[in-house]
Amino acid sequence: MQLGKDFMLALEQITKERNLSAELIAESLQHALGSAYKKYQGGNQNLEVKVNFESGDISVSEVRTVVKTTDGPLESPDTEITLADAKNLGFKKVTVGEIINIEKNPEDFGRIAAQTARQVIIQRLKDAERQAIYDDFYGRVGEMMTGVVFKAEDDHILVRLTEKAEAILPKEERIPREKYIPGERMKFYILDVRQTTRGPRIVVSRTHPGLLRKLMELEIPEIRDGVIEIKNIVREGGARAKVALATNDSNVDPVGACVGNDGSRIKAVSNELAGEKIDVIVWSSDPLIYIRNALSPAKVSKVEPVLNQDRAVQVYVYPGQLSLAIGKSGQNVRLSARLTNWKIDIGAIEVDRMPTLSDIFHEIGDDERDAVKAKPEGSLGDLFK
Repeated sequence: MQLGKDFMLALEQITKERNLSAELIAESLQHALGSAYKKYQGGNQNLEVKVNFESGDISVSEVRTVVKTTDGPLESPDTEITLADAKNLGFKKVTVGEIINIEKNPEDFGRIAAQTARQVIIQRLKDAERQAIYDDFYGRVGEMMTGVVFKAEDDHILVRLTEKAEAILPKEERIPREKYIPGERMKFYILDVRQTTRGPRIVVSRTHPGLLRKLMELEIPEIRDGVIEIKNIVREGGARAKVALATNDSNVDPVGACVGNDGSRIKAVSNELAGEKIDVIVWSSDPLIYIRNALSPAKVSKVEPVLNQDRAVQVYVYPGQLSLAIGKSGQNVRLSARLTNWKIDIGAIEVDRMPTLSDIFHEIGDDERDAVKAKPEGSLGDLFK
């Protein structure tokens, strides 16, 4: 049987272009041709399939064990042959127990072999492409990429990262209320890459803190160059984030450098994240100072550790700062606690009020009444004598 020289030349070219080894193709072909032969012939034979890549010739042999001649049927007719039948096929010197290869060339199997070979090549190409995509993206977990939204499927948004690579944006990794319009280009964080039976499964995120980190590295040279270090990031995607910064150069203000002139740098990052509000604060090795900074933009009056609790503080602010310190639905204090990894309780300071003019007159009136009670026979005028 032959696959044909043209087919083999095309196969050789494909293996070179797609970097597929000839050994891999040969092994796959032999396995597929063996399966096709069994299906074509029926049975469960032991086979030996050989493919000559230079000539395109295929040989298929049934491997049989020689057994004694019997009057009854063989126990395994697909894998055994009687001594008499073996000798009739030309194996004159064969003995019982030997293994022989009986070459087969069934009618029309050449056409089936060619179809099978084509299917194997197509499948191997798909497998090779899938493996190449997996190998490429497995090492890119934690990176940021620009992708194009192209389809919504169930609860997932599908994103095209390259010409051949697609990714899934699950519902839980989306920014709430952000619209994903087909054809729109956006930045994504490579969250996970796994190999499956259907090829690599790439998962991306729009809410991961790593995306904010990568965007800040992109927009702020001092972070990219290592002059400013991001110590920690916490986010509630699309709503608010807090970033703790430290400087490795005492001449560089980390907050000012990140905010930029008129807030230009941080605005560019915020705009990429659907207008997410980003608080940049100075990190400190002193947890009490760090917590005070983390609660920005609220102004904190006092921070005290809670002695009977581990990693817990009581924070005091003036009444006018209380709502700002807590934030909408507790967001500011919640993010601050996550950023610092401390439990934070916030309370208002009771301010000692200065006496007003009304208070003074009330006090004088009380004194006068007390004096009248003490001197019932005197007049009110007597009190001022």
